[in-house]
Amino acid sequence: MYVPSHFSVSDEEASYRLIRENPLGILVTHGRAGLDANHLPFELDCKAGGRGVLRAHVARANPLWRDVRDGEEVLVIFRAEDAYVTPNWYPSKHELHRQVPTWNYRLAHACGKISIREDEEFLRALLGRLTLVHEAAQPAPWQMSDAPPDYLDAMLKAVVGLEIAITRVTGKFKLSQNRELRDRRSLGEALKRHGHTALGQATLDAISESK
Repeated sequence: MYVPSHFSVSDEEASYRLIRENPLGILVTHGRAGLDANHLPFELDCKAGGRGVLRAHVARANPLWRDVRDGEEVLVIFRAEDAYVTPNWYPSKHELHRQVPTWNYRLAHACGKISIREDEEFLRALLGRLTLVHEAAQPAPWQMSDAPPDYLDAMLKAVVGLEIAITRVTGKFKLSQNRELRDRRSLGEALKRHGHTALGQATLDAISESK
């Protein structure tokens, strides 16, 4: 990924935080059948391994887990907010007319080595943790114990686990940091007015952090 210095994320924790808050990642592999991409919800465990571990699962019918070998390098892409940026939101455009449209976003790439996990203990624990996290906001959270044991056993047999030991994390927050301060402030407010609240606030926060 091309990352100009003004869009680079030096605080690695900010990249990990983006992953935790946006857990649906794009797993890119290059196995025996060539390039492949799968969209999967991931669990991030920062305490495991040297740089953390990502865990997920796929349907047993998905050829991914047979196509890659343990230890192969893979890439997982996590994306937060994004929005189109019109030059009209920059005050300098109306004076100098030296601005062009662009697209702003926040994302993180995690590279690592993949392992295939078929053991039931791993899968049951992973799915239990994912359920707890993603059901937490529900008024009556679903629990794995809500399902009949035989049904749950059949579902567990129908999936395969993935574990990725992270070797490198690269963050890119493209928030118009290469523009004038007044343009960045104007952009942040404009994004919020047009419904891109999170990206607008991230743009304004980046100004405060750069001071």
